[in-house]
Amino acid sequence: MRSIRIRILAILAVLVIAGVGAWQLLPSDEGSTDPVTVGTTDEVTSLDPAGAYDAGSWAMYSNVYQSLMTFKSGAIVPEPDAAESCGFLGGKLQTYQCKLRDDLTFSDGTEITAEDVKYSFDRMLEIKTDVGPSVLFPSLKNVVTEGRVITFNLSSRDATFPQKLATGAGSIVEKNAYSEHKLRADNKVSGSGPYVLKSYKPGVSAQLVPNSRYRGALKETGGPVTVRYYKQSDDLLAAWQSGQVDVTHRQLPPSTLAELNPGDADKRITEADSAEIRNLVFNVRDGSPLANRKVRQAIASIIDRGPLVSDVYKGTVDPLYSLIPQGYIGHSTPFFDEYPSPDPKRARKLMEEAGVQLPLHITFAYRADDAYTKETTEIRRQLEADGLFKVNVKAVEWQAFQKGYAAGKYDAYTIGWLPDYPDPDTFSQPLVGRDSSLHNGYTSKKMDQLISNTLQYSDRSRTSADFKALQKLVGEDVPLVPLWQKKDYVVAKADVSGSQYLSDGTGIWRLWELGWI
Repeated sequence: MRSIRIRILAILAVLVIAGVGAWQLLPSDEGSTDPVTVGTTDEVTSLDPAGAYDAGSWAMYSNVYQSLMTFKSGAIVPEPDAAESCGFLGGKLQTYQCKLRDDLTFSDGTEITAEDVKYSFDRMLEIKTDVGPSVLFPSLKNVVTEGRVITFNLSSRDATFPQKLATGAGSIVEKNAYSEHKLRADNKVSGSGPYVLKSYKPGVSAQLVPNSRYRGALKETGGPVTVRYYKQSDDLLAAWQSGQVDVTHRQLPPSTLAELNPGDADKRITEADSAEIRNLVFNVRDGSPLANRKVRQAIASIIDRGPLVSDVYKGTVDPLYSLIPQGYIGHSTPFFDEYPSPDPKRARKLMEEAGVQLPLHITFAYRADDAYTKETTEIRRQLEADGLFKVNVKAVEWQAFQKGYAAGKYDAYTIGWLPDYPDPDTFSQPLVGRDSSLHNGYTSKKMDQLISNTLQYSDRSRTSADFKALQKLVGEDVPLVPLWQKKDYVVAKADVSGSQYLSDGTGIWRLWELGWI
């Protein structure tokens, strides 16, 4: 699957040379009981798992809620968490059944029942918010319970269904604490994860304490953690430099990440190859200036990833030429094959064939952040360089940005994507399938058929040809242009243990691994 390069090994060598025992990287039984403070620029859209499908929200869900299944760090196959056991019935991959553990309670002591599990899925599909996770379950017909047994009936085969259950979309909520028809909005949580949310200030901080009632896949629930949220990467850097945070993740400025030295004795640096990607997405609805495929192909002919990689991100990202990143089954390079280098002459020809007036005026939006401002400035320069486009740029705060692109307010926008589970399907159905999470109006019967084909096989190696055909179609239709694939960085103070396990490049935040040496 993905290769992980953990720079903590280099730091171990430095410590050994300095005469410091490697045992000091492990938590001490007599360590501090003060919370470890984690800083991030990711934002929580909603504490209600029916209301968000983004990295900041799901990072929180993986700590305060519990799903039937979960992933251990680096694993590609999920294992039971709230469930005692799970599996498909028969060979059709259309009926999945789990048996709930008999020792589960929510953090307030209320018993967790199979009805709570059913209710959690039913309300998520009922509420179906624009920025919610219902897009992950297009084939889920219904959920049936009998005693502690929960049965999921699917309308079509889905070999990845167990993995989807292990995501934030599978979070179990307390039936009596969450409305059936609307999102919970009191900034509180009723869950059964390894942590209890003690206090929460939106956009500012979250205080988490271990949940003594947790029962599941984890043997230990860790120590107290405080999460602090920052709007800009430069704000996070200032907090790190002033000692306000003990750990940073997602994300310090690229220039800072590029200068990290694993030999620094006062910090621990974990650098991992991850599958985080970033795409330039197009609004293809009727009436949009980018509804014409030739116009989108013209943009693909213009985009030069080199300056983005070297100048904007200082080598902390790699160029990406496909929907599915490196390290996943079926990865190919259709955007390199079709658009190997910037070609303004080809782009102009495509624009003339599209019959549009030049320069074509488009609105380009992005999440307000210093690093993304530099990225957008470079993309705008490329698009306007030969007089083909006139770009109106809008920097928008995260939650307003999500609502804006879901409503079709922007002609183009850039957005990052983290895998929900270790399978290439996490990049196909949610991004280019019907009713995708990108809400850009793209639909294709051929695409939907290819996605369906990839879900037919439990042996995922058999899906490679279909995933390659799927990516080729993306290169032809150009509902988006892949830009880059990012490395994952966690930076921690020297006296913090477990930071190397906080993230494996997916959406799970393992706060329970953090402690003091």
